[in-house]
Amino acid sequence: MLSLVIPVYRNEGSLPDLLAAVAGLDRASNGAFEVVFVIDGSPDRCYQILRDVLPSQPFHSRLLLLSRNFGSFAAIRAGLEAAQGERFAVMAADLQEPPELVLEMDTVLRDDQADVVVAVRESRQDPLLARLPAQLFWGFYRRFVVPEMPPGGVDVFACNRAFRNQLLRLEERHSSLIAQIFWLGFRRRNVSYARQQRRHGTSAWTLRKKLNYLSDSVFAFTDLPIRLLIRTGGTVALLAAAFGVAVAASRILGWIDVPGYAATVIAIVFFGALNLFGLGIVGSYAWRTYENTKARPLSVVLRSHEHSPNSIEAHGATTAKSAID
Repeated sequence: MLSLVIPVYRNEGSLPDLLAAVAGLDRASNGAFEVVFVIDGSPDRCYQILRDVLPSQPFHSRLLLLSRNFGSFAAIRAGLEAAQGERFAVMAADLQEPPELVLEMDTVLRDDQADVVVAVRESRQDPLLARLPAQLFWGFYRRFVVPEMPPGGVDVFACNRAFRNQLLRLEERHSSLIAQIFWLGFRRRNVSYARQQRRHGTSAWTLRKKLNYLSDSVFAFTDLPIRLLIRTGGTVALLAAAFGVAVAASRILGWIDVPGYAATVIAIVFFGALNLFGLGIVGSYAWRTYENTKARPLSVVLRSHEHSPNSIEAHGATTAKSAID
């Protein structure tokens, strides 16, 4: 059975099209299919709408409501933990990735061609002002964090149970789920697709979230900031030594009568800022290490519902439970 995980956040407008697309996937899979919707603390009516509509849908479904917004990666992990299938796929609720991509990735898994399949964007229909920052973001990501990352990045993927189990063992806080996929290795295949233009609402993937995602990826998967800090410190030390020699020689030769006030202030400010910058980098690593020692859950499921078409026809009811009861 294929389990499809869909994180939902501010997607109220796209839910009718999403449910229609999922129903089409269910028909194409001949019923060996379940969907896990994860409401990631969405402030709109996504949870209420899905709670009321899912019992009448023709596919088996699970609905998870997280206690707050934990982020898309935490929502995906929660969905993977709740899924019961042998193969797993992740799909975005905004439908910018073609739904047929799920079946294409599942075919690769069923044929045992790979343990994990990542969808690679060959093109995108986003506006130019949205494409350029994305290209710069993923270019930097490939250069300094994960060289194997496709040029357009990865938003959706599919995997088998063995890979899912290993992925869920990585309980790192403030990390990148996509980078973890590449770190794990296994047999990996790429599937190309053209990203569609968003038809409903606006993206919640803001610049602040992109910067946080990039910093989490950098601090979790590379020591580049530390190496840059060491090289910068070494370079500045050499320049300072050369400057000291030049000042001493000038003083001996009588070229300097009064020590320069401006140069002294500039040096103090520069090295003070450099010191604070270095402490910030080291502190970022230390803080993430401290966060991981707390062993807090990556997400908290407030309520969960399960709906089965067969049980609806036979008993006229669905099951639901609350994590706080």
